[in-house]
Amino acid sequence: MRAKGVSREMTNEGYIQIDGWKANIRFSAAHIIPEYEKCGRLHGHSYAIHARFYGKKDEKGIIVDFSIVKNILKQIADCLDHFILIPGKNSSIDLKQDEDRISITFHQKTYVLPNQDCIILPIQSTSAENLAEFVLESFLEQLENIDQLVRIEIGVDEGYGQGAYVSKDL
Repeated sequence: MRAKGVSREMTNEGYIQIDGWKANIRFSAAHIIPEYEKCGRLHGHSYAIHARFYGKKDEKGIIVDFSIVKNILKQIADCLDHFILIPGKNSSIDLKQDEDRISITFHQKTYVLPNQDCIILPIQSTSAENLAEFVLESFLEQLENIDQLVRIEIGVDEGYGQGAYVSKDL
């Protein structure tokens, strides 16, 4: 007897999914989004990184090893954890950095922060959408042997149930 909705032919494609809240792929960070009044104040979130990996199963029936992708995602989360995230490509802020501190000026406000507490990211804004794209690109730089993968989706929640996803076809 065949299960309802299952065809006679099995597909060799599928996806695996990582839930960052449940898999403990999380980080806490502060940021500023100058383009929005409320988010233009320094504030923080507890973030989670989620992922879906689409591809073809290998001869063992595996699309990609869970432990490998989880370790890479955890490394990225750890690099962002407990820092102030600064958008390095935002033309609406005046960003100055010396050995000891970073100065961020926009809308008649200036934040002066210790250098060691900040990470300047190569993005336009530290929105969840841009952080998801940053995580995706960082992930792809570290992942080896992606021959079986056809698509990757990365999500970044800035609090439980509120996040943004980006995807890339490979």
